[in-house]
Amino acid sequence: MWIEGSIKVHDSITHYWVKCYEKGSEFGIDEGRISKLMLKRNGKIIANYDRGWDIEPVDEDAEIALAILLLEHN
Repeated sequence: MWIEGSIKVHDSITHYWVKCYEKGSEFGIDEGRISKLMLKRNGKIIANYDRGWDIEPVDEDAEIALAILLLEHN
């Protein structure tokens, strides 16, 4: 299932797209349910996971947004 939304971290808005499944997988982040994830801020990709990291979180705000999504969906 695809989930799309936005998260405010400090003073910036991060838009996200997450593909997650009912069960964890070897392809998921930390073998969890999220197999695809994209985070964007101001039109720039700040993290991208597609069965492996293409772009790891670029800064602390991206890491915070990722942590929130992992807690909620992984």
